[in-house]
Amino acid sequence: MSAFQPDPRLVGDSVPVCDLPLCTVRLMRDGRFDWLLLVPRQAGLIEIVDLDEADQLRLMQEIAIASRVLKTETGCDKLNVAALGNMVPQLHVHVIARRKDDPAWPGPVWGVGQAVARPETGQQELVERLAAAFSGAVR
Repeated sequence: MSAFQPDPRLVGDSVPVCDLPLCTVRLMRDGRFDWLLLVPRQAGLIEIVDLDEADQLRLMQEIAIASRVLKTETGCDKLNVAALGNMVPQLHVHVIARRKDDPAWPGPVWGVGQAVARPETGQQELVERLAAAFSGAVR
């Protein structure tokens, strides 16, 4: 079995935040949305059911942790959680903080407008805040 490597499209569209026991957590570069990706660090995964039962449970726990962290850190109105994989088949889960005034509300974020690069300073500050929040949330 080959070693885990995140898909190059995920790497290009996001920056690392931290590692949880199962997943690496990444922040999408699109500054219009506070949007995390959770990517299980196992090679060859496409669907959640490709994980063994224990890791399926761990993934759900890590989604819940990411959801709480994002909700606390952003004060969002709603969280969207999805594992689509139509464009990037490698298993990854989107956890997106939604606001009633965001550019895609109330529809999905996919395919709405053009991505807007998050300013580097603001991006680094958010990554540091999120990493600290994850550190305090993981037992």
